[in-house]
Amino acid sequence: MDLALGDPTKAGNPAGARALAIDARGLVKRFDGTLAVDGVDIAVEEGAIYGILGPNGAGKTTTLRMLLGIIDPDQGVRRVFGHDRPHEIARLIGYLPEERGLYPAMKAIEAIAFMGALRGLPLAEGRKRGLELLEQHDLAHAAQRQIRQLSKGMAQTVQLLGTLVHHPRLVVLDEPFSGLDAINQGKLEAMIRRLAQQGTTVIFSTHVIHHAERLCESVAIIAGGKVPYAGSVEAARDRIPAQVRLETRAREGAWLAALPPDARREGDLFMFSLPDTGVEPLLRQLIEGDAGILSLSIERAGLHDAFVHIAGEAAARALAEDASGEAK
Repeated sequence: MDLALGDPTKAGNPAGARALAIDARGLVKRFDGTLAVDGVDIAVEEGAIYGILGPNGAGKTTTLRMLLGIIDPDQGVRRVFGHDRPHEIARLIGYLPEERGLYPAMKAIEAIAFMGALRGLPLAEGRKRGLELLEQHDLAHAAQRQIRQLSKGMAQTVQLLGTLVHHPRLVVLDEPFSGLDAINQGKLEAMIRRLAQQGTTVIFSTHVIHHAERLCESVAIIAGGKVPYAGSVEAARDRIPAQVRLETRAREGAWLAALPPDARREGDLFMFSLPDTGVEPLLRQLIEGDAGILSLSIERAGLHDAFVHIAGEAAARALAEDASGEAK
C-alpha cells in the first residue's frame, strides 16, 4: 500500500503548477557504511525535461535507481506518478542505464521487441513499433543485423529505441550522451525535445553542463551526495548578477557617480554587476550626465557559472575533468 503523503499531484507543488511525475523527499542511501546520497529532494513536473547535473561519483546513478525502485532508500520517500513502489508501474517507465547492455547475437529488431516485452508489450507489437522507430531514425537497414555487427553509436540508438518502444510516460536516461559523437548527441537532443513535446516526462543525468543548459527547464545540482540546488535553470543563473559592459565617449564627468561601487575600468570599457534597480535608472543617469554611450551590453551568467557558485570550485573541477576525460 502506498504511503500516505496526501494528494500526490499537489505535494510540494505550488497551486497552478503541473502535476508531479516524480516527488522525492529526504532520500538517503548508504553502501557498506559509506553515505552515497544524503537527503536528496527532487520534484519533476509531468512533461518536463529535467536534468541531474554533477560529476561522476556524486550520487546521480544511485539517486535515479532509488527513484525507479531498483534500490530502496534507507530513508526518505519517493513517488512516481503517485506510486511509492515504482517497480509496480514499470510499464509506464523507460529506463536507459549508464551501463549499456544488449545481447550481441540478437538482431536489432528483436532487441527492441524484447525490451518492450519486459515492459508488457507483446512481441509482435514490439517488432512492428521497433521497425517504425528504426525507419524514423534511418536505421531500417540494420533491423536484421546482430548487435555485434553495429557500430557503437548504432547499438546505443537501438537500446534507446528499446527504452521507448512501449510508449512510456516517463523516460529516465542515465548519462545518455556518454560515448556518442557530436552528430548522435544532436540527434539525441532532438529526440528528447520531441518526447517532451508529446507530453512525456524526461529525466536524465549528465556531467556535461551544456546538454542540461540547452535541454532542461529545471535541474538538480548534485555534489557529494547532496543537492545544494534544485529548481529552474533560469533561477540558478539568476543567483549570479548579470554583468554589464559599458563603453562611453566621455572619459570623465559627474555621470561616473551613477556607476555601482564594483565598477572597474578596462581600457575604454567599464565592467560591473547589473544594479538591483535594473538598467533603466542607470541609462537615465548616463544620458542626463552626457556620458555619450557608445555601447552597452548585459551578459547573464551561464549554467556553468551557476554550478560553480552553487556547488563550489572542487565539484566544478571534477565536472570538467569528467567531460575532458570522455572527450579523449
